[in-house]
Amino acid sequence: MSTRDRPPPHPGEILKTDFLQDMDITAYQLAKDIGIPRSRLTAILQGERAITPDTAVRLARYFGLSGRYWINMQARYDYEIVLTKLDGELNRIVPLAS
Repeated sequence: MSTRDRPPPHPGEILKTDFLQDMDITAYQLAKDIGIPRSRLTAILQGERAITPDTAVRLARYFGLSGRYWINMQARYDYEIVLTKLDGELNRIVPLAS
């Protein structure tokens, strides 16, 4: 199971602190520049919505990164959350003998 004491940061938190704040870009400007509703971006930044492949490729293009950067960050976050949530249930699953 996960060895984390707390969940990893949501990708929206990384986007907010490591990109928007560090680069002095507003959420309004980013949403406008990448062509997504501000409400979608706000939900991502608040950790209430995942970064979808559509948003990932837009962010990748804008920031000059790989779309996989955003997708992998979201997948790692989702994986850790599920591991934590299902910890007790997963312990009850008996692995198939090889």
